[in-house]
Amino acid sequence: MVDRPSQRPYRRGPLRGVWPSTARPLTHRAARKADASYGISDRPDWRGVDWPAQTNQIEIDGRIVNYVDIGEGHQTVLFIHGLGGSWQNWLENLPRAAESCRAIALDLPGFGRSEMPSDPISITGFAATVDAFCEALGLGPVVLVGNSMGGFTAAEVAIQHAERVELLVLVDAAGISSANVARSRSGELLARQLMMRGQGDPEAAKRMLTRPGYMALGMGLVARYPSKISKELLAEQLLTFGDEGFSDAFEAILSYDFRHRLGEIGCPVLVIQGEDDILVPLGDAIEFCDLIPSAKLLTMADTGHVPMFERPVQFNDALLSFITAPTNANG
Repeated sequence: MVDRPSQRPYRRGPLRGVWPSTARPLTHRAARKADASYGISDRPDWRGVDWPAQTNQIEIDGRIVNYVDIGEGHQTVLFIHGLGGSWQNWLENLPRAAESCRAIALDLPGFGRSEMPSDPISITGFAATVDAFCEALGLGPVVLVGNSMGGFTAAEVAIQHAERVELLVLVDAAGISSANVARSRSGELLARQLMMRGQGDPEAAKRMLTRPGYMALGMGLVARYPSKISKELLAEQLLTFGDEGFSDAFEAILSYDFRHRLGEIGCPVLVIQGEDDILVPLGDAIEFCDLIPSAKLLTMADTGHVPMFERPVQFNDALLSFITAPTNANG
């Protein structure tokens, strides 16, 4: 774990100052450069879990919210997916967490098998849903883990519903550059071009798994080396490709700025960041750590936007070490 990694300089060109990440998509041939640990599954194997038996629905504010719930323990780890995602984003992490904790992952309203919310989608609305979800399940303070938009939401929960969050883990979290990009017309247009590639036909998306070049093109914004990740796992990620809530959630990300309130987060915070994330740059993780007094930063080299399933073994090791650290464990 490091406090402040050195950043590579911005590349020259038209994207400089508009889209802040220096990382760019790679060709499928670049996967030969990946180290041996990239894409290796953790144990217990997620394929051995009877997921339908662990899937549940609950009504929150008159709408159905879908979730999975496995394991037992005095601590509960609640995973929140990002834009275009679903609970399946955490397939590589739920079984390992469930060995010592109760592990839950939900589909946010408008995603996966959860219904659209009754009110317009917003980051504050997502946070309210998470809090109400925990209340409905009778959960106390939880370890809240969020990726991308899910990290944005998790941090908002820690601000608006501080008593709900025991520990906070922000994984390539949105909420920093998105606020700057929204203020730039050219930046907003570029962001739309990039992010709307995440919306489309699920069946067409699954067919791209048979073509390495198309896989690199379609998934290269998210994962550093898509062809090194199990096709079974990638297929699970694409089940909810093009969900109803995508466009509204994307607008919600661009329209909300909470940076001035991040200093209110008082619980211990771990910021995990893929150093080669195209969508959320390394500088965002550093800014989160600058603005949140208790935050510590862990970077993962040669890793993109979804380290939890690009490098699940290292990710799970870091997550569980953070949960069980003497200064964080509640006994």
